[in-house]
Amino acid sequence: MSEVSFVLSPVAKKPSRKYRKGSKYDPILDKFLEGNNKLVVVEVAEKEANYVRTQLKKRIDTRGLKLVVSVANNKVYLEK
Repeated sequence: MSEVSFVLSPVAKKPSRKYRKGSKYDPILDKFLEGNNKLVVVEVAEKEANYVRTQLKKRIDTRGLKLVVSVANNKVYLEK
């Protein structure tokens, strides 16, 4: 068995994890909120509908928006 070289260094506390302040999906929500349409279909290149729905739902919850996101026939719908 070969030996592994390593160093252990004491630290006072673990640093907090840095989180991204926004999301690449925020512009989708912003543009929808600016518009007058009550229902739109969202198409994101090279992403599955359920993945996009999940990401938008996370941003809606985080931002406290009163929007509904759903998937029907493999298409993502945003509704006010």
